[in-house]
Amino acid sequence: MASDASLQSLQADISPDPATGNADLVEAVGMPEIMGFSHVDLTVSDCDRAVQWWQDVLGFILVHQVHEATYQARAMIHSSGIAVTVMTHDATAESGAFDERRVGLDHLAFRVADADELQRWAAHFDAMGVAHTGIINTGYGPTLVFRDPDNMQLELYVQPVGGDMPDLSDADSAEAQRLLSEAR
Repeated sequence: MASDASLQSLQADISPDPATGNADLVEAVGMPEIMGFSHVDLTVSDCDRAVQWWQDVLGFILVHQVHEATYQARAMIHSSGIAVTVMTHDATAESGAFDERRVGLDHLAFRVADADELQRWAAHFDAMGVAHTGIINTGYGPTLVFRDPDNMQLELYVQPVGGDMPDLSDADSAEAQRLLSEAR
């Protein structure tokens, strides 16, 4: 990992090409690392209702509450380590239910071990009265789609491995092929 001084020195030596931006700098020092997914904050119409649903339906545990002048937040964690916070803001739009066709979040997907676990979730949703698609596969892997009380689309997904990986038509770069082979 390069120090701040060495990064400043490299930045001074490499003037960005208008066509490629800072590509030369990134190539010289390498791409910064991301360790994994940290958390997601979701704006909801009612924090307390949302927390109750996330606890009852998905098994999350409330770990922190924030009550500020302009917003409220409820942070939850799941035994898998996933952290989700639900929030309401004074300016939260009253424009109706969530719609993934608007700009912003399309859906949030949670990874499950295999198709058997996905089937267990389908049975759990049936018992909880949570509407869902049943197990579907649109070419990416077995998926179970459902929605929260604000209509946010959520999914449970079996990540393909090995020979089950889909043929991804845009994965023609060497870097994309390397990342995909590591996932297999």
